Parts: sequence; structure tokens; C-alpha cells
Amino acid sequence: MESLNRSKTGKKIRPIKVVQFGEGNFLRAFVDYMIDIANEQGKFDGDIVLIKPIEFGNLDTFHKQECQYTVSLRGNVNGEGKVINRIVTSVADAVDAINEYDKYMALAEIDTLRFVVSNTTEAGIVYDETDRFELNPPKTFPGKLTKFLYHRFETFGGDPDKGLVMLPVELIDDNGLHLRECVLKQIANWKLSDEFKRWVEDACIFTSTLVDRIVTGYPRATEQEEWEKLGYEDRIMVTGEPFALWVIETPKDIRAEFDLPGAGLPVIFTEDHHPYKQRKVRILNGAHTSFVLAAYLCGKDIVRDSMNDDDIRNFMNRTIYEEVIPTLTLPEDELKAFAAEVESRFNNPFVDHALLAISLNSVSKWRARCLPSLLGFVDKYGKLPVHLTFSIAALIAFYHGTEIKDGVLKGSRDGQPYDIKDDAAVLEFFAAESDKDAAELVKDYLGREDFHGQDLNQVPGLTDAVTAYLTDIRANGMRAAMQHIEK
Repeated sequence: MESLNRSKTGKKIRPIKVVQFGEGNFLRAFVDYMIDIANEQGKFDGDIVLIKPIEFGNLDTFHKQECQYTVSLRGNVNGEGKVINRIVTSVADAVDAINEYDKYMALAEIDTLRFVVSNTTEAGIVYDETDRFELNPPKTFPGKLTKFLYHRFETFGGDPDKGLVMLPVELIDDNGLHLRECVLKQIANWKLSDEFKRWVEDACIFTSTLVDRIVTGYPRATEQEEWEKLGYEDRIMVTGEPFALWVIETPKDIRAEFDLPGAGLPVIFTEDHHPYKQRKVRILNGAHTSFVLAAYLCGKDIVRDSMNDDDIRNFMNRTIYEEVIPTLTLPEDELKAFAAEVESRFNNPFVDHALLAISLNSVSKWRARCLPSLLGFVDKYGKLPVHLTFSIAALIAFYHGTEIKDGVLKGSRDGQPYDIKDDAAVLEFFAAESDKDAAELVKDYLGREDFHGQDLNQVPGLTDAVTAYLTDIRANGMRAAMQHIEK
């Protein structure tokens, strides 16, 4: 079977407008996919060059397929399970920054270049004072970017019209601000000119972004079947869900030159992305964290099956609509629409999302995702939110175990073992405390300021309520206890 290539796609050659640090699945199924649609709709007219910024791996398959690949989106669309395939032709080339250094640096000389996209993982945006300008390239992403920008600055004589727009999608708060800070620190560390520093500050734009799409990657287990359906071999195809959202906080208006919304794409330009991040963390991630541990102890293994269980789905929806949404600041209709999307995404017929995978590090996740909603509810209404409070008891019940083996705490569901994975301090706490009386265990757990950032025993009524729920779970089982709180 012939591989996908430009002769099959009829790719149109467009000016290079984007360099992208990272060639992974997410960027290709999200950013490059959106730009491809914007090109088709006549709203962008630009190509992308992928940059492999690390030593690991190679670009052989990209070159064989001339950077043409398929994005296969699978999930619920208007209540119906669908598969939507699209051949993406927006990528013009892929360059190895280490083994093709001169070719990589020459990208900075392209007159039409305007945007820098990156996804170098959460650990990628870090300042390292030991990084060196003389390295070809510098070892860190901020170091690489700083030297890349400096070469562009020199090439165009500091022309303010040749500044670049940074669009980092790394999953850290205020990613653009952190990247800008790292670049400015590197400029100072390398003693680069004040003129260059001013060019970076004035001519370049560092946006902070929020991205949302579940990307499930290459369908390795079914690749032959996929190729038969497509009619060609595609070794860099990528699968994901239909839902997508890209929120871009920018200090300068860039919509005219990056008009993805005009192409009907789910991109929001804003002066403050934080309310959207709060919405995602508290509704989407908070829903996961609040129900998955209880669902697992009810006998469920994947998210979709949990959504088909009346008790669990009702628990989740009441958590979101009655306890989380009232504490958020975006318009209520927007929040409810997002919540409805969340339930649809959780019920994706093409994704088997394991509850145990989501359970990883649940203590810190509960603090980040659920605690702000609980405290916000108490502050607004002067009483405890029932379902979020119950979720604490469910967490304690899930973390029940006395043996730590190979770095995991061993739990048991219906006589069958399961692995509880978290920080060592968390596992050691539960291993020592799990068999204690419910009241003592709850008091000790809520009192761990290192787990919660504060002593939660100080929240009025919380200790007694969690104790009562945990006692009910121990005596009657998780499902019966969940049913009791709805009476």
C-alpha cells in the first residue's frame, strides 16, 4: 500500500508563517489541524515548519510522507458517535534542531515568518543559567528560542515589523509570561545587547494560552485496519476527540493576522484567560477527580461506563451544576454549555478512559481541582456542598491500604487488588492510618496542611460530615452511601 504524500494530497505551497517547537501528537491534532482549516477557509494562508528540539527520535517518517498526515477525530457530535477524518497539509517541512542546526537557524531568516508555537512539556519552559549561547543549539527551549530570536534580530537589523508572536501551549499557568521571563533572563545571562532586549520586549508578543482537546495518538493496535479504510499507509496519523478549545490571552490584538475564529474554529482571544482555565479545571478536571474514585469502588473501570450508571452520572451532574458552576465567574449559560460538552466527552464511545489512570495523584488533584469549589461554595452559601464533601470520603475510602510495594499502595476492591499511586508522603500516611477509626482518620487527613495547604478541620462542619460519609461507606458500601446522600 502506498504511503500518504504530496502527490496524493495535492498540497498547495504557502509562505512559511509558523515554526513549531515540537512534532508530537497534540500539536499536530490541534494547532496544525486548525491552521489547515484556516488555510482552506482563506483566513490564514501559511505553512508550518516543525522543529524537533530534542535528541530523542528522528523525522524519517515525516520526510517519507512529506509531512502529510491524517487527523481522525472520534466522538459524539450532536449526540451521535462519529469519525471525522481530515488529511492535514499545513506542514511544509520538519527540521532537526540538533542535527540540522544550520537549516534550523535559517528559519529565523524567513521574511514571512510570524508565529512560534511550542509544546515542550511542562518542564520545557525553565530558565537554566548554565545554558550557553555558544552551543549549537542551546540545550533548553528558552535558550534555543532566545538565540533564534537574536539571529532574526540581526538578520533584519532590528526591524520592529519582524518581531514574532509566541504561542506556547505547555500546560503551565501563564505559560507565555513564564516564557518571556525566561528569554529576558537568558538575554541578561548571555549579556546580549540592550537593543535586542528592547526588540524582544516591544516587537515580539508573548501570549498565554489554554488548550483543551483529548488526543489519543497513533492507533498502533489497529493500524492495518485504519490504512485499509483510508486507502493509504499513514504512519504518523493521529486520533483525538472532536471537542477543542484554544483560549489566547494576548497583550496586542493579533486576530487580523491569526483569524482562526473567522474560519469557524473554537479559538477565543481574550485579555484574561484565567476564567476559562478556572472553568476547565473546576468543571472538566474537577468532575473527573470528584467522581472517579467513588465510581471505581462502585465496580466501574472506565469513564464511559460510569456515565451509563444512573447513580454516578447523577452524582457528577449535581456536583457540577449545583456546587461548582455557582462558584464560577463566567456567564451561567456558557458554563452550562461547557458542562454539557463535558458529559458528552466523558461518554465518548471511541475512548476507554481508565478510572485507575485518572486516579493517579488524586490528593494533589483534589486540592487543585475541587477544594477551591468547596471553599467557594461555603463562602457563598454558608453551608457545605454535599457532593464535593462526599468526594473527600470517597477519596479516603479509595486510598485504604496498609502495604506499600514497589512504590505503590495496595488497595482492594471486592477482594481484587489495585494500585494506588501518589507521592510517597501520601502513601505513607494512608498505610499508617487506613485502619484507624473513621473519626480519627478523617481528622488526621483533613489536618494535613502539606496535602491541602491549610487545616481543613477549620472549615465549619466538614470533619463531622466527612466522618459520617466515610462511616456509611465502610458500613454499607460505596453505592449505597452515594444513594443515601440523594435522599
